[in-house]
Amino acid sequence: MNTAMPRKPKLKLPPINLGKESVGERIARLRGAKGYTQAELAEKIGIIQVLVSDYELGKLRIHAEMLARFAKTLGVSADELIGLKKMKANGQGLSRKVVRRMQQIEALSERHQRALLQTIDTYLKGAQA
Repeated sequence: MNTAMPRKPKLKLPPINLGKESVGERIARLRGAKGYTQAELAEKIGIIQVLVSDYELGKLRIHAEMLARFAKTLGVSADELIGLKKMKANGQGLSRKVVRRMQQIEALSERHQRALLQTIDTYLKGAQA
């Protein structure tokens, strides 16, 4: 005699368009844009490098707390990271070389930063002429 309760059918929810990239692919792209290695990103969010790799490759599902840590460290919202919102144009397209140079400039004293920015401004004005 079968006494099992009949199961309710699962709700069929409409699909959500999360874009062409997976969450892991977005993490990898943003990590690269920030100039971080997997090990550097792992250290910043308090996990080991192999977990960053597994998240990026889609081997692990990312839970809410980890999603928040990645988003905060990478400078985007959780909605942007999972693809619900479009990414803001805040430097994600910069090359690693440019990001590293910017980090080096930020490490300079204010006086040296001003001098360097004046040099850059002068160069750019000449290049546009």
